[in-house]
Amino acid sequence: MEGKRFGQLRQAVYDLLPELDLPDLLLEVQAVTHFAEEFTHLSEPQARADGLALSICAVLLAEACNIGLDDVVHPEIPALQRSRLLWVQQNYFRDETLTRANARLVAAQTRIPLAQRWGGGDVASADGQRFKVPLQTLNAMPSWKYFGEGHGVTFFTFTSDQFTSFYGVVIPGAVREALYILDGLLEQQTVLKPVEVMADTAGYTDIVFGLFWLLGYQFSPRLRDIGQTRFWRVDKKARYGALNQVARHLIDTQCIVENWDDLLRVAGSLKLGLLSASDFMKTLQAGKGTSVLAKAIAEVGRMAKTLYLLHYIDEPDYRRRILLQLLRGEQRHSLARAVFHGHKGELRQKYQEGQEDQLGALGLVVNMIVLWNTLYMNKAIDHLQATGMAVREEDVKRLTPLGHEHIRLTGRYDFTLTATPELGGLRPLRKA
Repeated sequence: MEGKRFGQLRQAVYDLLPELDLPDLLLEVQAVTHFAEEFTHLSEPQARADGLALSICAVLLAEACNIGLDDVVHPEIPALQRSRLLWVQQNYFRDETLTRANARLVAAQTRIPLAQRWGGGDVASADGQRFKVPLQTLNAMPSWKYFGEGHGVTFFTFTSDQFTSFYGVVIPGAVREALYILDGLLEQQTVLKPVEVMADTAGYTDIVFGLFWLLGYQFSPRLRDIGQTRFWRVDKKARYGALNQVARHLIDTQCIVENWDDLLRVAGSLKLGLLSASDFMKTLQAGKGTSVLAKAIAEVGRMAKTLYLLHYIDEPDYRRRILLQLLRGEQRHSLARAVFHGHKGELRQKYQEGQEDQLGALGLVVNMIVLWNTLYMNKAIDHLQATGMAVREEDVKRLTPLGHEHIRLTGRYDFTLTATPELGGLRPLRKA
């Protein structure tokens, strides 16, 4: 019965969302947020050309849909001429401007009442999306599991409990994601303050648990082979009742004590941005042996991991919460794949900088879809309640702004708004 009520609410909400083309959506989000102001010229930050926002939206769509500029060129419109779009692409699109624009979209999402009902922005999931790269490039690596006989990269993204992505990094091939899982918390530049990160088993090591604990964060991975996981104790003589035979491995507390000052220095350097978390973890794993510092961090991590495992096993609601957040990330990947439809979904940028810029543009456009959907879903729920429909809070929390059936992602890309929203407002809902 509960599933039926939720399905009815979801259908009723999405039936009210206006149908539109993707260019219309980008232009409308620009009108609401003015995100294009964050795109500044590489050498002349104060310079602004006429129709610049229109040019930026066109280049964003071309990059995110992986179609190139040909399909968005309109020779009769100065802002959409090929020479203008190439100039904008070369001078305005870079990691710095994409990051600032994304921060503005994330901030706009957090202000929507519906987004706040989904979460407070303090929980996130981290997961990688694979892209095959058919070109010869140093930044793509082989992985039979993900790319068959070819090469590719992983776009490792962080999705908040409000469905926005606040950080992404390109990883060569299928390098273990655990190396990069702290970067999203320490390097992201949005208004969100996530303190807990969910991840799959691939993001899990004792060192990750240790660094999360030292930095005051909670690491909450979904563990598939929990029966093979070790439980640890600090006192060999202690008795833990039913768990006594499970917690058979002893923490080396002396190692932690002897290296405590170094552990605090590492945590401080990471927190202040003086040290890259991924570079630091790569350094810890370099060489044949395990350094004393790496061992001390792992010992801390084993304590944090054991406490987490006890909570994970004992609380079904906690496991469901982790699964729900991971599903949000996976659903976001599905939307990103639908948007990135050109060239068979293959990434055809030869150099790492180009790969990062294009996938950054993809993440930005997906966030724009999330924001647009959230705005109109919020309006649709208000309309349904005003017309007498009973809307349960638990059903609202299960809704997702990642649907795209009402958005035409392919076809002719015309950058003229087909329906102009009211000044300072939104376009009318579709008639149910």
